[in-house]
This record gives sequence, C-alpha cells and structure tokens, in this order.
Amino acid sequence: MTIARRTILAGGISLAAASATRAQAPYPDRPVRLVVPFPPGGVTDVVARMLAQKMATDLGQPFIVENKAGAGGVIGSEFVAKAPADGYTLLFTTPNHTINAAFRTSMPYDTEKDFQPVSIAGRVPMLMVSHPSLPFNTFQGFIDYAKKNPGKLNSSSAGNGTLPHVTMELLLLKTGIQVTNVPYRGAAPALADLVAGQVQLKLDTYATAGQFVADRKLNALAITSLARSKLLPDVPTVAENGLPGFEGYLWMGIVAPAGTPRAVIDRLAAASNRAVQSPELRERFDKEGIEPVGNTPDEFRTLVAKEIAQWRDLAKATKITVD
Repeated sequence: MTIARRTILAGGISLAAASATRAQAPYPDRPVRLVVPFPPGGVTDVVARMLAQKMATDLGQPFIVENKAGAGGVIGSEFVAKAPADGYTLLFTTPNHTINAAFRTSMPYDTEKDFQPVSIAGRVPMLMVSHPSLPFNTFQGFIDYAKKNPGKLNSSSAGNGTLPHVTMELLLLKTGIQVTNVPYRGAAPALADLVAGQVQLKLDTYATAGQFVADRKLNALAITSLARSKLLPDVPTVAENGLPGFEGYLWMGIVAPAGTPRAVIDRLAAASNRAVQSPELRERFDKEGIEPVGNTPDEFRTLVAKEIAQWRDLAKATKITVD
C-alpha cells in the first residue's frame, strides 16, 4: 500500500471517528435556540427567558431566546416547523398554537403532525373584568344584563383569533348571550380603552389587570380556572356560576419539530420541569399569578388535540375565521 493511500485511509478513519464522537455526544453539545413567536416584553416572552436561563444552567449550554413575531404566531411557528429535528431549534408557544389550527383558513404547517410537544411550563387563567360604570359587578349580574340587553355590551380583545377573543366566544355560546367583540392591535390598547370606559368588558390576566382591580378601576367578575386563585380568593370561577368544567388558560410551553429523537424530547421535558419546580421560578410565578405545570410530552400532546377539536367546533358554530 502506498504512503498516499495509507494517508487517505487514515484520514477517512479519523473523519469517521470524529463523526461517531459527535453523534454520541450527549445532548445538548452546543447552544439551543428557543423561538418565541410574539414580540418581546409580554408574559410569554418573560416566562420563556426565565425558563431558558434555568434550563441553560441545568443542561450546560446557552438557551438563546429569539423573537420571531407576526401573523398571530404563525411566522415563528413555521420557522421552527421547518427547522432540523435535532433539538437545537425549539418553539415556546401558547394556545395560539391550537387556535390557529382551527380558525385559520390556510396554514403553512400541520400543527399536530409537524410538531412534537415537550412540556408546558406554566399557565395563567383569564380574568373577566368590567368597567365600574356598568349596573352590575358580579358574573351573574353580567349574564342577566346581557340577556336583557342583547348586543349592547362590547368586549375588547387583542385581536380576532386571540385566546381572550375565542374564549369569550366560547362563553357566549355556552350561555346564549350576545356581546360584541371589539378587536384591537394588541392587549395594551384593548385594556386602556376598557379602563377609559370606551368598552365594557375584557378577558385578561391577573398580571395585566390585577392592579386595576386593586385600584377599583375595574371590577373582577370571574376567573376561568377550575379553582379560585389565591391572589383573588373572593373572585368566583366561571365554573361556579353555572358552567361546570368551563376553563380557559394561557398556557406556555415548549414544542420541537416533529421527528426530534425521543431521548432529546425527554431530556428537554425533564429540564423544563426541574426549572418550573425551582424555588426561584415558583416565587416569580406566584407574583404574576402563573401556575407552574411541568407535564409530560404525552400529556401535552393530549391537550393540543383536545383544544384543536374544541376550537374547530367553535369555529363551525360561530363561522369565525382568522386570516
């Protein structure tokens, strides 16, 4: 064998050995990108950054949060759906993930087939708030007034197809009342106009509406969790008010491109769950009214399927579409 041939063979063996070493390297062995499909600054972005910091410390590699906002979360979601299924590009998403699948007339990906759920970090129940000028300050008072005055109440939302909008539509369908949705370009102006009395109602979160309730600038009518919030123990649940089982949460969790190895999914889920159970995150979650979850990939997948079916039924009943 010539010297040149021996050199080539040796080089090939070295490359093969290097490839095998990389293939066997424990995940992760380089930085992980966590895509948030919404603008920076909102509760989802804040939770993503808290979670990323804890998971980076746990797994020994940076978790880099990147905002890719637009089209109600579709732009960032499409980016991740088409990324390599290696665990290094992840999506930190919300119920927009399931709402878009049901209400949008066309999608550049299949929500159930193109993603592998990892784990939900936390969830926030919604709070129904009203302007204090209205002749009611309870949930039942709201229902009674709406039945006597169909279509006279307005409810603001961050836009058509957002979680507060479709959850309100689900509530209206179940109670048989009529309230007009007034869509805004974001949650902040929708809340500002409610406080100013330009609209009468809104589904919001404690994190954004809680201080206005404390200052008596808004009335808290009901909360959409199954149990009362320890931050607002005097506010009843919607379920208590004649709609057993009714719930609505802004959940926030990680999904990966379909085909990501199960070992990687399980490692990410375990790290996420350890993060949300840490004293630091639990303390911060408590202050914002966020409930830690930390479920399994299979539990998360079941929730996604359940919500898509629920929203598709609602879309069919209401004829609502989102473009």
